[in-house]
Amino acid sequence: MNTHVNNGVSPVDAAYPGKTATRLSWGAVLGGVVIAIAVQLVLGILGAGIGLTMVDPVAGTTPGATGFGIGAGVYWLITTIVALGAGGYAAARVAGVHERFDALVHGMVVWGVTLILTLYLLTSAVGGIIGGAFRTVGAVAGAAGTAVGAAAPKAASIAGVDAGDVRSEAAAYLSDVPSDPAQMTPEQAQKEIAKQLPALARGGTDGQQAESRIVDIVAAQRKISRPEAQAQVNRAKQQFVQTKNETIAKAKSATDAAAGAAASTSFVLVLALLVGAAAAGIGATAATRRRLR
Repeated sequence: MNTHVNNGVSPVDAAYPGKTATRLSWGAVLGGVVIAIAVQLVLGILGAGIGLTMVDPVAGTTPGATGFGIGAGVYWLITTIVALGAGGYAAARVAGVHERFDALVHGMVVWGVTLILTLYLLTSAVGGIIGGAFRTVGAVAGAAGTAVGAAAPKAASIAGVDAGDVRSEAAAYLSDVPSDPAQMTPEQAQKEIAKQLPALARGGTDGQQAESRIVDIVAAQRKISRPEAQAQVNRAKQQFVQTKNETIAKAKSATDAAAGAAASTSFVLVLALLVGAAAAGIGATAATRRRLR
């Protein structure tokens, strides 16, 4: 093999007489990215097929969610190493670099472009589907609201009634609950208590009035004295507060657990990305061409 010298500046590989070494070849990087994504897809499809063969609900041999998730994560990490290693090697080899640093740069660029392209494809696809769905629902709801809003005045005009008449009629429909608790049916009593609960929760003067109203309804419905009804309402309030506090405590515990899981997942993901970068760099440096003398 002979060495050709181009004006005494840079050596040229005899196997590629018209090609000089470049610091960064974007064509080579693009080729490496394509190879990395293709290898990742092929291995991912293969892994999905292997995972499906392990699912057998009839025989009851389906692996657990935890074990299946760990296995899938390990397989994804291995496929990432193989894909990025192959992409980095191909990029550095095609670029014909002679310096290990140049090869490492090619590998890192392959890793970065592959990562950005993958994230873009995922976010654009999922975001487009979700955004389109919400836009469709919003358009339908807006059209329905516009149609109802436009039709209501026309219907009122045809019937010869104004807005005040409509509001008074609506109030009449909702005011079928007798003011005397003794005359209420059990269903009406439940509705009236439910109506007073928001004011009771707010407290203050409205809360006291709502509590007094609830006590009157309980006393009338259960045929007991007002002090006994007051005691029952107090017990119900204490039970409600206890249940609320337990719910809040469970929600806080679930939030802490979710935050811890998200933090762990983030750390694992960062570690996997760094491993992928290392694989791309190692694959690229392994393809460094030996400079001819």
